[in-house]
Amino acid sequence: MNLRVPVKVVVVGFGMVGSRLVDELLRREPEAFDITVLGAEPYEPYNRVLLSDVVAGRTDIATITMPLPDGARVTVHRGVTATSIDRGSRVVTADDGTTHPYDHVVLATGAAARIPPIPGLRTADGGLPAGVHALRNLDDAREIVAATVNSPRAVVVGGGVLGLEAAVGLAGRGLSVTLVHSTRSLMERQLAPEAADVVRAGLEEQGVTVLQRCRSREVLVAGGRAVGVRVERGSGQRDEVVDEVVAARLIVLSIGTVPETGLAAAAGLTTERGIVVGHDLASPDDPRVHAIGDCAQPPSGSRGLVAEGWDQARRLAELLVSQVEPVTPPTASHHLRLPRTGARPSMAVRLGALLAGGATTRAQSDRGIETRGTDVVKVKGGALSVTTMGVCGPSRPDGATQRAVRLADPAAGRYVEVVVADGMLVGATCVGDPRVAADLTAAYTRRTPVPLDPAFLLLTAVMSAAAPASSPEHMPEDAVVCRCNGVTKGDIAESCGAGAHTVEEVARDTRATTGCGSCTDAVCGLVDWLGESKEAIPEPA
Repeated sequence: MNLRVPVKVVVVGFGMVGSRLVDELLRREPEAFDITVLGAEPYEPYNRVLLSDVVAGRTDIATITMPLPDGARVTVHRGVTATSIDRGSRVVTADDGTTHPYDHVVLATGAAARIPPIPGLRTADGGLPAGVHALRNLDDAREIVAATVNSPRAVVVGGGVLGLEAAVGLAGRGLSVTLVHSTRSLMERQLAPEAADVVRAGLEEQGVTVLQRCRSREVLVAGGRAVGVRVERGSGQRDEVVDEVVAARLIVLSIGTVPETGLAAAAGLTTERGIVVGHDLASPDDPRVHAIGDCAQPPSGSRGLVAEGWDQARRLAELLVSQVEPVTPPTASHHLRLPRTGARPSMAVRLGALLAGGATTRAQSDRGIETRGTDVVKVKGGALSVTTMGVCGPSRPDGATQRAVRLADPAAGRYVEVVVADGMLVGATCVGDPRVAADLTAAYTRRTPVPLDPAFLLLTAVMSAAAPASSPEHMPEDAVVCRCNGVTKGDIAESCGAGAHTVEEVARDTRATTGCGSCTDAVCGLVDWLGESKEAIPEPA
């Protein structure tokens, strides 16, 4: 008999990070918690990272939904917004009048699209004019796709990662697209100017007109609908500024996000850009209140990447479980072996082992939490390949301890830079070469020692120097194979154990391969290997 009183956890927010936290808790101690989830959106959780793929037509909306949590002690309220937190009574109140007591409350409220104060951008009721959208949620993606039918021209405002993905996606649908960016370089947070110039050339090859150092002065509206954007840019002559109008019936805003901190601030919690939390992801004002994902501001800062939020969900789940007594020991994973002695796995399997080997335990140190691997940025831009990680772009190398080597080949549409320190890869930028980007990502996340001469990393595959695992059995169960969806080797093994026999069936169960697609070979190899391993194990008598 289990006499343990379940711990009441209220999760505010049912996006990618909030739903991941629930899943992480259920995987560890399904009977230890009574979990209540309040999700403002009326939908099942979905992969927000893939919204740009929906706009591009590469992915259907139905395929980006994520599984609902499956547990007797989980209650999910969709379309319900938390309105207040009474920290004295430990109760969350929702807009439908319901109240939810808690032992721990987790804020996973995410972030809203930043809407700049541009004349014409707001209607009388505070909304956006028809034809103007901020690509942030499922409704935005649906409306943008619908608008492409009758909008031959589009303007994307903002040249960050999402702006590039949206511009390429709309151009792929046959629209005439203009990308307006206010600074000198595209993706200025991740790319050095030389790399950004190569990216710009790649965009123009795909039919996107790029206007840099260009300010959006006004959104032109006629009959309640946007018809264009008035922009201001330099003419090339000193101190001369030119105004011009870019006509478009579809305007997509991608100018960053603003963390949703209102609920926390109203509850008396410290907020700055986000909800301030410590390394333990708890508010310094109340150890029973936690924040994860885009709304959180941990000591190391936030990059707004989903891998970072998922890592926070995992760490918080481990923390909450560690406070439950007694804790059930983790179930031992089945140990898989190669079906034939001496058999050598296929290249797909070995690639999978190399790609997936980056999963490591994030431990706290004197410098905070190790987050290497959660900061890999990859642009899903069709033929345009852009990947950055670690020390890159404006965070220039420290000459005393770091060494940077770069290859700039604009004529070939290629730019590669690697930053090494103490024999390890600590940062990289790769434009125009997805093969090298995959190798660099594996070396970075796995902490693979680099060659004595880092110039070899610019063109030569890391595979030969990285000593990949000889068998997928050496991969840990929590090794991430599909970075877009956070699918691990263990998830794939569980799917195959439950009856999945093909990559398509595994994709339906886990969403692996439904993101950028770069993990398809690895998943294929693992599925084949798992099938052979199962066949090699004799049935019990």
